[in-house]
Amino acid sequence: MTTPVLNTDFPGLKLAARGKVRDIYDLGETLLIVTTDRISAFDVIMNEGIPHKGYVLTQISAYWFRQMEDIIKNHIISTDVADFPAECQPYADVLAGRSMWVKKAQPLAAECIVRGYISGSGWKDYQQTGAICGIKLPEGLKESDRLPQPIFTPSTKAELGTHDENISFEQMCEICGKEISEKVREVTLKIYEKARDLADQKGIIIADTKFEYGIYEGELIIIDECMTPDSSRFWPKDSYQPGGPQPSFDKQFLRDYLETLDWGKTAPAPPLPEEIVKKTGEKYMEALVKLTGKGL
Repeated sequence: MTTPVLNTDFPGLKLAARGKVRDIYDLGETLLIVTTDRISAFDVIMNEGIPHKGYVLTQISAYWFRQMEDIIKNHIISTDVADFPAECQPYADVLAGRSMWVKKAQPLAAECIVRGYISGSGWKDYQQTGAICGIKLPEGLKESDRLPQPIFTPSTKAELGTHDENISFEQMCEICGKEISEKVREVTLKIYEKARDLADQKGIIIADTKFEYGIYEGELIIIDECMTPDSSRFWPKDSYQPGGPQPSFDKQFLRDYLETLDWGKTAPAPPLPEEIVKKTGEKYMEALVKLTGKGL
């Protein structure tokens, strides 16, 4: 297997932030976002990386950003390293395929989640309250059922190592302002519905997904990543069967393995067997090929 890229270190470039997966460099008026092969589960970064994961996430994001340009502008200036500023060129080999040169926007202080199917924390919420994030749903829904219509369920944006918390739309309005929150909700639902229908034609169900937005030159744009297996639940359409959890093209496979361990879901992470690393990588790559028709 190819050696995964776990960290980047580019002398001469200013590291602004190192997230769970992305290393962000400040280029002055713009940013360089490098997607590594790190993988996290339960908010803990694993010791092992998933080969080519950063490439897969970058290519899927770029694909979706392009598809959604008729709905909202995005932060990409270029994904072609040849276009990047001169100070990035010494690192072209590492950057190729896994990086984006982007506009520097002011991020909104909320994660923007849309759910088209009932799963994960939404399913747990529904079992307890009959609602998800305060949005009342019909009685008798089964796990993984398609919802009558997609719902917008924002959350707080947690610091690294802590958990996001679901909030109501009213709480989001208090945090971000009513006008911008209503615009974000409208755009998020439009993007999801378009993506859901496109993915459906390619044999993938997008059960739910998470977006981030920012303000750039007074305008709302979409930033960060877009409908990747890290920010979404992707299910194979041909095996979809409501009434329980679904197989997936995302890191649910890794989570399922970790659930079998006697591990407290806090750092340090347990070691991952090579087979689990390999299969996780294959699932990410399968999502890329199904969506875009292109692999490595």
